Amino acid sequence: MNEQMYPIKIKGLRDGLLITIGDGEWAALEPALLEQIHAQQSFFQGARIALDVGSLILRVNELVALRDKLSEQGISLWAVLSESPMTEKTAQLLGLATRISKPRPEESRQFTVDDLGDATALFLNKTLRSGTRIEFRVRGMIHAGAKGDRSAYICALDLSPTQLRIADEVSAMLEPQKNPRPEIASLNENKKLQSVPWQPN
Repeated sequence: MNEQMYPIKIKGLRDGLLITIGDGEWAALEPALLEQIHAQQSFFQGARIALDVGSLILRVNELVALRDKLSEQGISLWAVLSESPMTEKTAQLLGLATRISKPRPEESRQFTVDDLGDATALFLNKTLRSGTRIEFRVRGMIHAGAKGDRSAYICALDLSPTQLRIADEVSAMLEPQKNPRPEIASLNENKKLQSVPWQPN
């Protein structure tokens, strides 16, 4: 499915994820949405989703079918935002929220860095609020808990840094993985850096 034809935007909220789908026919938009979710299953596992459908008119059977398909993948549809009074009423009949707290400006920022090369770095000099997600390629040197927080950890779908640091502990040089997999790096009971497969709760 062509994602440029059916753009799907994802933002972090305090209560879950806000997914905004582009204009088009629901018969084509629903499969595009489900395909994107399936392609990033570990990211969406256990998520609560608010779906912004714009001016689309959705009927009860369409929303029920979507809710069931998401539920099968461990995802909860809790809100549907719409400019259509009919879709809004349908969502309310199903017990879904039709109003949510808007994300703060810092929670809505999108970073487009895929075309800037491997030397690109992202430096965040601020506290991340609960519900905020920052997505970025993990390469080069990664330092979590730079001010001495030994409980800090690093999660990535493709963890291929040249060096890992948590607080004052430093890893040896790491080789890029041939078959990347989701991993989480943290300090173990012996206060040594370890990287293990990242399993969703």
